[in-house]
Amino acid sequence: MTITGIISAIVVGLIIGALGRLVVPGKQHIAIWLTLLLGIVAAFIGGWIASLFTTFWLFVLIVQIVVAAALVYLVDGLYARRA
Repeated sequence: MTITGIISAIVVGLIIGALGRLVVPGKQHIAIWLTLLLGIVAAFIGGWIASLFTTFWLFVLIVQIVVAAALVYLVDGLYARRA
């Protein structure tokens, strides 16, 4: 991955995190900074998973949002149990 790919993944990851949080129903108990961090992680993981199948941008975006929603759901479950 080139440096421009990494920078764009970080920027897109911030948006992906917000979209992932919107996809998960109910109130989330995690901080917004953690949601954005999960979005960046989801952008990398989702981009890698999608690249195994195709490089079509819409498919990559959908996979990234699904991964972000899954991460937000999992981390929110961990935070809800602690509280």
